[in-house]
Amino acid sequence: MKDKKEKIEWKRLDNASKIFPATSNNKDTKVYRISAELYDDINPKNLQKALDLTIESFPIYKSILRRGFFWYYFELSNISPKVEIETTNPCAALYIEGKRNLLFRVSYYKRKINFELFHALSDGAGAIWFLETLIFHYMKYNYKDELDGFIPDFEYGASISQKMDDSFFRNYSPNIKVKNIGINKYKTAYKIKGKRIDENKMKVIEGSMYADELLNISREYGSSITVFLSSLLIYSIYLDMPKNKRKKQVVISVPINLRGYYKSATARNFFTTMNISYDFQNNSSEFKDIIRYVDEKFKKELEEENIQLKLARFMKFENNPLARIIPLSIKDVFMKIADKLNDRRITSSISNIGKIKVDSKFEGYIRQFSICVSARTPKITFCSYNDRFVITFTSPYIETDIQRLFFQFLSDRNIKIKITSNM
Repeated sequence: MKDKKEKIEWKRLDNASKIFPATSNNKDTKVYRISAELYDDINPKNLQKALDLTIESFPIYKSILRRGFFWYYFELSNISPKVEIETTNPCAALYIEGKRNLLFRVSYYKRKINFELFHALSDGAGAIWFLETLIFHYMKYNYKDELDGFIPDFEYGASISQKMDDSFFRNYSPNIKVKNIGINKYKTAYKIKGKRIDENKMKVIEGSMYADELLNISREYGSSITVFLSSLLIYSIYLDMPKNKRKKQVVISVPINLRGYYKSATARNFFTTMNISYDFQNNSSEFKDIIRYVDEKFKKELEEENIQLKLARFMKFENNPLARIIPLSIKDVFMKIADKLNDRRITSSISNIGKIKVDSKFEGYIRQFSICVSARTPKITFCSYNDRFVITFTSPYIETDIQRLFFQFLSDRNIKIKITSNM
């Protein structure tokens, strides 16, 4: 049973979204890209038909971003999204203040479909649902004859109102007390340096491998894939660090999808983050010891009590009566300052989008999926699909030593990797 389309005039931004308009710029557009690589060249006409159907299931994606006196907000537009051939650099800007445009784009090049999104609109989980819907409709149009008229059912599993839900607001408990974090807690982390690529372009290095091979080596170290790759990122950064900088901690930021904790089906942002710090001055630099430490930190940070505390901390500023009456122009200044302070505490980040699924009837047409994000410092994102696992580094720097060390570690352990790059 299909949902009746709900009329949406405007929506406030969810809690996680509010910082992105204030802090996006040419060096960090706050845009991320999820791509689907097929075995055949893309048919743009059928991709447009698929997009026309998909957008009807995600009405908030037709919104434009507006500035109010106190907060940013989404306003429903009548703009119809158009498929375009890829001409821009990965994760090029989507939000431009004062410009009336949609906050996502769908492009194609040869066998690849690209879906790019401004982070204020949704997180990776929400974007995956949109892309899975788009892929379903594209397959339905493009391979109708080959499928011999058999088109599987597709159910998103949520109503439009559930997709539109502000799950931060719905699940926040005001009874949880949040202590202020003193300025002494904001220690400066090790910062990766390099020569910036001209015109604020990003270097994207993608490593594609068999998921089973990566899973097996993770199990050899007694960890999950996410813990293993997080530890490897820390270790690779350490190997690249100048010796006189090793007294500083390596800190990686890891997003946490909150939907599983609160049974949310929102297609908007619903995540928090945890910071994993490693002090090489006072701890072992052996990889097995790093994994053991990171695994313990993951388990502690992901305890239900800590998740609730993170959500409460996220909501603290928004629910402050004084914050509500401060004009947006002043809020922007404070959010930019907070973003810079937070940036000083982070060395890099790693994000697991998880396993992407399509109907079994369509699996033979799709080779793999991948994801990349805009970056002020080298970052990792990864996802899996069937037997393919894709790890992507994005970086604003010419240097690629950390990427080389990371993939070399895997290659030395007999993981077969296909490396591609945009430059």
